[in-house]
Amino acid sequence: MSQTVARLERVTKRYGDIVALRDVDLELRTGVTALLGPNGAGKTTAVKLLLGLAKANAGTVRVRGADPRRSSTREQIGAMMQVAKVPETLRVREHIDLFRSYYPAPLAIADVLEIAGLVPLANRKFGELSGGERQRVLFALAICGDPSLLLLDEPTVGFDVETRRAFWERIATFARSGKSILLTTHYLEEADALADRVVVIDHGTIVADGTPAEIKSRSATKVIRCRTVLSESELRAVDGVRSVRMNGDRAELLATVAEPVVRDLLGRDASLSELEVAGAGLEEAFLALTQVRA
Repeated sequence: MSQTVARLERVTKRYGDIVALRDVDLELRTGVTALLGPNGAGKTTAVKLLLGLAKANAGTVRVRGADPRRSSTREQIGAMMQVAKVPETLRVREHIDLFRSYYPAPLAIADVLEIAGLVPLANRKFGELSGGERQRVLFALAICGDPSLLLLDEPTVGFDVETRRAFWERIATFARSGKSILLTTHYLEEADALADRVVVIDHGTIVADGTPAEIKSRSATKVIRCRTVLSESELRAVDGVRSVRMNGDRAELLATVAEPVVRDLLGRDASLSELEVAGAGLEEAFLALTQVRA
């Protein structure tokens, strides 16, 4: 049964005159939650609050019912951040042994190596590893304390497609052990593949919260692509169109119902061609949710 691991309750965080988070309620349960939002939406601020690296101006932040700024609470949190620096001369096993020593009840080193896919690399020096292998080591360091809450901030940036998909399985393996994972990512396919739940944040406010399927269905259900002489402003004027993206004379429209929009488009542009209608994916849903507020 899914359990609440962490909670932001009525949280507001300001940096001077800038409001990074505004009256946010966010409950993290066991499983994978993807936190999506454009740059500056408030994702990093939420992560910092959960790590105990920042204090809310209003509201409460709790991990396992306690303040994350307490050392006993931090022992229950693991993090893999975009900026990380570890000694390159230490071997993989030595890094993991060192980090395990920081926790009262760490995972066995064999389990960490297995989950992170590092068994063949255990005796290699960190400086000898490829970019993808280094990321797997940083993931291992994040999980070696057997955290209740794992925060992954853009963990697959710079990966090729094959390496990224292999890393997804590492994350899924750890999630299946009953942990709570908060994943921030710009790869919408990643969120769709990994997350049980997607939270979309924009301008410091949560604008959508649900399963990937629910997010897709509530924001837009159809994508219409075509080649047209109509301008972007003319396309936006069509009744039922939620958002428009243009690339030369090629247009991509989001609409709740496609048929009346297509009829209107054909009536306005007799030369319209290369018409395609498809179900909306998470990327289109994300764009529709955030562009409406832009």
